[in-house]
Amino acid sequence: MPFQDADPRPLSNGALTYTERLLRHLRRAFTKGLFVVIPLGITIFILKFLFNLADGVLGPHLATLYSSITHHPGYIPGLGMLSGVVVIYLAGVAAGNILGNNFFHWADGILARIPVVKSVYTSSKQLTQVFKEGRSAYSRAVFVEWPRVGVRAIRFVTAEVLHEGEQFIVVYVPTMPNPTSGFALYFRPEEVYDCGMTVEDAVKFVVSGGVVVN
Repeated sequence: MPFQDADPRPLSNGALTYTERLLRHLRRAFTKGLFVVIPLGITIFILKFLFNLADGVLGPHLATLYSSITHHPGYIPGLGMLSGVVVIYLAGVAAGNILGNNFFHWADGILARIPVVKSVYTSSKQLTQVFKEGRSAYSRAVFVEWPRVGVRAIRFVTAEVLHEGEQFIVVYVPTMPNPTSGFALYFRPEEVYDCGMTVEDAVKFVVSGGVVVN
């Protein structure tokens, strides 16, 4: 049987009973199953979220267009994401010629002047530029004293700036286990310490809540 002990002891010598072996087997199998299913479940959840997010941008408009043409409600899942891919491709083709490049340059100037919009647009453009240049948004992982003096936490350096003649290091303070939310804080160079971890290892540490330590 699958939960039979490899070398069961005689019951008279304190061996586990059939029920105890069954419970031990179920407990071990369930624990191992958790470590298999949880990462898969999280991956599927994130991929499903990204799919619905991408598909939901154009999906409702395509469904409305389909209904107005055929006079029947209906929608093919994934059509919105596929249409988004086509739009991105066409935008890339347009940006590759003089006329399209001039248009995007003009639109870029307009968006950069609109209050509120310019903050979001400029930040988004800077972020995409980071990936376009093939470099990580984090230059290195460090220790800083957070949330109080004497407690060290792993954080990420995003930039080094000069403010009013004084040098500062911009450190991103992510929250566990979701590193996409957090705070960007200014630290003096002497307040930032080397943690001896790569950015990749530090991200794993944050996402796992400190479980994965290299």
